[in-house]
Amino acid sequence: MKTRLCSATLAALLLASWPAVAAGCAQEQAIYADPDGAYELRFEPVGSTSAATSNHFKLAVLKTDLVLDGVVMEAGDPPRPAGMIMNNCPEGDTTGDELAACTIWEGVLYAVDAEGKIGLLSPEGTEAAAQILLPDLGPAIRSSSIWGKATVAPFDVLALTGCKP
Repeated sequence: MKTRLCSATLAALLLASWPAVAAGCAQEQAIYADPDGAYELRFEPVGSTSAATSNHFKLAVLKTDLVLDGVVMEAGDPPRPAGMIMNNCPEGDTTGDELAACTIWEGVLYAVDAEGKIGLLSPEGTEAAAQILLPDLGPAIRSSSIWGKATVAPFDVLALTGCKP
């Protein structure tokens, strides 16, 4: 019971610390930021109903020229939204080694609703989550090839701050 209370308190504190954004924003239009204002994550339309990916996004390291590419696709058993954040990956056919060299972070993306309930990130066409959770994003950036240009490791929770028209 104590763990549940602490988790609920933490979720309430995180949600209370972010400005309210109007409901009705689709996931592919959602803009998120970290508490330090060092990172901005912008979802964008996938562009094809036959794509293997369910979401696309860009992660900008603010106050630098770094803009990282992100994709989400269903993977695993049971299927979950597996994401990857990449920096300067080669176009076209790539080897596993090439992909590993340009991958900054990979893991499951979780959605946090306005009440603090954690679930899986939904595909585009659904209402945007109030927050998204990218487990171990900060440590992954610290140990990646972009560390040095990026000098702040983000918190793993990013809050909805806006909605693209």
